[in-house]
Amino acid sequence: MSMITVEVGDSDVHEYASGISAGEVIANVHGRKSGAVAALVDGIERDMSYELDSDCSVMPIIGSSPEGLYILRHSCAHLLAQAVTEMFPDAKPTIGPPIDHGFYYDFYMDPISEDDLKKIEKRMKELVKSNIPISREEYNNDELRSIFSDNKFKLEIMDDKIGHDVGSSAYRQGDFIDLCRGPHVPSTSHLRWFKLSSTSQAYWRADSKRESLTRIYGMCYPDKAGLQERMRQLEEAAKRDHKKIGKEMELYMTDEMIGKGLPVWLPNGETLKGEIEKFAVETEEAYGYLRVTTPVLGKKELFETSGHLPHYAEGMYPPMEMDDGEYYMKAMNCPFHHLVYGNKRRSYRELPMRIAEYGTVYRNELSGTLAGLLRVRMLTMNDAHIYCTLEQVASEVADNIRMVQDYYSAFGF
Repeated sequence: MSMITVEVGDSDVHEYASGISAGEVIANVHGRKSGAVAALVDGIERDMSYELDSDCSVMPIIGSSPEGLYILRHSCAHLLAQAVTEMFPDAKPTIGPPIDHGFYYDFYMDPISEDDLKKIEKRMKELVKSNIPISREEYNNDELRSIFSDNKFKLEIMDDKIGHDVGSSAYRQGDFIDLCRGPHVPSTSHLRWFKLSSTSQAYWRADSKRESLTRIYGMCYPDKAGLQERMRQLEEAAKRDHKKIGKEMELYMTDEMIGKGLPVWLPNGETLKGEIEKFAVETEEAYGYLRVTTPVLGKKELFETSGHLPHYAEGMYPPMEMDDGEYYMKAMNCPFHHLVYGNKRRSYRELPMRIAEYGTVYRNELSGTLAGLLRVRMLTMNDAHIYCTLEQVASEVADNIRMVQDYYSAFGF
């Protein structure tokens, strides 16, 4: 059997028999409790089971590193999919990426309850205890299509990202298999510290004309302390949740009769909002901003001329047919401010000209993306545009930054 040279540090070189796995090298050099979840072989992320057949460098990817967290969370998404497809055989897994603090997976299935979520988490913990090996498998195109023949979403991914004439990899854990590039953790036992957090609805490929999916969110960390700290942060955030405070202090309300993403400011909230707006207007006037008020809708030609309609039509509400043409509810103030500036011939002596407005705009947001006051379908933007010479740009940007700092310092930022 031939020998290979493996570099495991800046000056640390070992000899091993060809065919040894990256994980075995890491265990030999760093110990079996190194915290590694995958390996970096010649700078490329690999599974711990990856076999070494030539001279190379091997470094551990530790679970607490950014790369390691990504792998842990991606693997936990697969764990979630395994549990869901076991418990709900008709569910079709679509995509399940890692995200900040955790992961999610979208399934083509009916919405699930809080009780279902707890049962899924319980099943995931059972799978973790079972220490199921996670292995990479290579398939050609026909084999992949046969494996996922009953999942149109996976077939669509293959068509778009892989192509018809090439193969790809999949990862198997028990009876569950998923289309994936990897790498992943060696077994389910590496995924102890997770918790499912919530569910929501999403559209396949974020297209409201496509299938509605059930999205399940979770969080995942390399150790108990990380998970507990994240849960503590969420508990503290829940106490300060503006939706909770807004209801308790009677600042604003929502109602299904009005529609999602359309908040109503109550007297207390309107008073508070008015004081903040007054402060902002006074601050901006001190910096030379001129206030205007523009309509909440405009002709199609306005948004075509400004260039917004070709790029933002999906975020705008459908046009209204009137006797003199098509009108759109405005989703931005920019075109109106440009017309204010162009209303008459300007002298360079008028520059810089700073136009500001509390402009109410309307956004065609998907219902599943709406969240309290953070993402709504109607909002009032404190919006401004500066018209200046090229030589004035630097000083205008600097003044604008100072003004924003004045805003936020008043609120303790």
